[in-house]
Amino acid sequence: MQSSSTTYSRRDFLKNSALIGGGLFLGFDLLGAGKFNAAVANPALEGAFDFNAYLSINSDGTATIFSPNPEVGQGVKTSFPMTVAEELDFDWTKVKVVQAPLDTIKFDRQVAGGSYSTPHSWMRLRQAGATARRMLMEAAANRWGVDTHTLTTDNGVVRHVSGKQATYGELAADAAQLTPPTDVPLKERKDFKIIGTFVRGVDNHEIITGKPLFGMDFYREGMLHAMVQHPPAFGLQLKSFDGAAAKAMPGIVDVVSFKNNVAVVGRSTWEVMKAREVLKAEYEPAAALESSADHDRIFKQLMAKGEAQTRRKDGDTAAAFAAAAKIVEAEYQCPFLSHAPMEPMNFFADVRPDKVELIGPTQVPASTRTQVAKLLDIPEEKVTVEMTRMGGGFGRRLRPDFALEAAEISNIIKAPVKVIWTREDDMTGGIYRPAARYRFRAALDKAGNITGYELRGVGINTGNPVREHNFPAGAVPNVLIESVEHSSPITTGPWRAPITNFLAGAEQTFLDEVAEAAGKDPVTMRLELFRQAKPPLNNEGRPTYDPERFIKTIELAAEKSGWFKKRKKGVSLGFSIYYSHLSYVAQVAEVVKRKGKFTLQKVYCAVDCGIVVNMSGALNQVVGSVVDGLGHAMYGQITFKNGEPEQKNFNTYRLIRIHEIPEVEVHFVDNGIDPTGLGEPALPPLSGAVANAFYKAMGKRFRNQPFVNEADGVMEGVL
Repeated sequence: MQSSSTTYSRRDFLKNSALIGGGLFLGFDLLGAGKFNAAVANPALEGAFDFNAYLSINSDGTATIFSPNPEVGQGVKTSFPMTVAEELDFDWTKVKVVQAPLDTIKFDRQVAGGSYSTPHSWMRLRQAGATARRMLMEAAANRWGVDTHTLTTDNGVVRHVSGKQATYGELAADAAQLTPPTDVPLKERKDFKIIGTFVRGVDNHEIITGKPLFGMDFYREGMLHAMVQHPPAFGLQLKSFDGAAAKAMPGIVDVVSFKNNVAVVGRSTWEVMKAREVLKAEYEPAAALESSADHDRIFKQLMAKGEAQTRRKDGDTAAAFAAAAKIVEAEYQCPFLSHAPMEPMNFFADVRPDKVELIGPTQVPASTRTQVAKLLDIPEEKVTVEMTRMGGGFGRRLRPDFALEAAEISNIIKAPVKVIWTREDDMTGGIYRPAARYRFRAALDKAGNITGYELRGVGINTGNPVREHNFPAGAVPNVLIESVEHSSPITTGPWRAPITNFLAGAEQTFLDEVAEAAGKDPVTMRLELFRQAKPPLNNEGRPTYDPERFIKTIELAAEKSGWFKKRKKGVSLGFSIYYSHLSYVAQVAEVVKRKGKFTLQKVYCAVDCGIVVNMSGALNQVVGSVVDGLGHAMYGQITFKNGEPEQKNFNTYRLIRIHEIPEVEVHFVDNGIDPTGLGEPALPPLSGAVANAFYKAMGKRFRNQPFVNEADGVMEGVL
């Protein structure tokens, strides 16, 4: 096994985070069945010919590549074209990347979510580039009367052994007349020139120079602005409202109500914001007004005697625990979290009798179109969706509620309108990471081996708070996994690495507790478990995880962190590993003690995500996941009092700060397999590694997030 390695210090992160694309490998799919039509002239691009759904070769020797998927900072507008250009054998500096609108005929599954973009699109993208390259070679062969086997390509030029050559631009018109070939061979990995290199994000210059790219930047002459007054607490419904004072304010055009909301519409964002402040609305309870104290009570009740759904049952755990030489038990809890993207929710809508135009930042353009069409009771083909770049999403923009607001308001007022949420709207508007509590139990025999494993997960609007087919299923003979669900008026949704974002850390912290009770090294115990594991099979008859990839990733992390080597006094290490979104990530957190204070100094990451397309983007995704996971494990929480969120802006919703970012050292397992996910997998294991490291350093277990609430003062000056 080989690995590629990169160390990322705090200084590197600060210097490069604004200059390099935000990462890659977040859930998108592309090109449907991978079939291509003959190239045709593109009327939108002078002298250009479309070779397939998103690739156009221009007569001037440049290429335009349309990126169909939403760009949320994960870098698909860079990594997808890199993959195409690799097989096209084209000069990357001559590639122009354009965001394509929603088109479910040309493109398949234009979605940003699930870390599935590259796994799904990898072969389709390569085939697209390779097919266009072959067509250009055939055009050259026909022009020169030679066999294609005597031709080579390099940087957008076709060459013949005789010395003849022609640029792709010169051949594009001829190639447009050809029938696309099938079963075109792809490059061998050893011949890659672009894939695996460091490429800056295609939007970097526009971002740092302030060019309008994001939804908040969008403006159309004559459009109106709107802000929506939502109920201040979950469980309330609108009883009545008085919009007279708001409507009398300067620049206000109208005040309208719809569903459970009131919208103020006007000429500018500022005027609308000020008018909303004088809006009078009365609410009444429609459901229970839950507080965080209620949630703690509910968790304890459901954990003790809630009616559970059995998710997995292997063997006989009751017998295993009855015969156990030792039993280990622990509970872990996490709070609701806001997605807190830098760009608040916003969307533009223009509803007209003949069509509906939607423009804005959404992770699900097709779903947005479908829901708007249903809302307005019109055919989907009358709705168009254009995507702007998003200033963060983390799952929040998988719900298009804000786009539906824009469409509904535009339909009511019969004018184009842009809806904008304030930061407070964003943080109190729901769709939070669900709160959950887990109880783990392990039965050990006299030799310290795990003979039984039980997990009971209680979630608030989680759906299923456990992952019953993941490890340790298949590694322990007797397993029982149960779940209990509490339905709440507090709205929740996917948050980066749904469910596993806390489940992983809780599981990995518990495994360290088991290793301590068994008298085993935590890494050694995990290796033992994976070496004996026989993973359960999924619906397609394939193993749900690969023990060998687990083992290789563990070994790489242990090697690079010096886990088994003697450490300096005052240095403590904590280990964690998890599999999610088809990738394996092992992390080692390094805590140091200096002058009585404990500091998370460094995080080592070993990542098996298959072939890395853009090394710059991959590094940013891993480092960003570490920073995101660390900040929320340490500080993040949304609490409630009578249904009302108590954190409304960043002054009370604590995020990690720049000086608190540790050094991050990243190593990629170089196994040559097709790429797997990377936008989310590096976040779930982080909290476990950190909790385990601080336990080694301080002797205190952190089982409930945010950890700062568990500290009792011992973590003062930690970060």
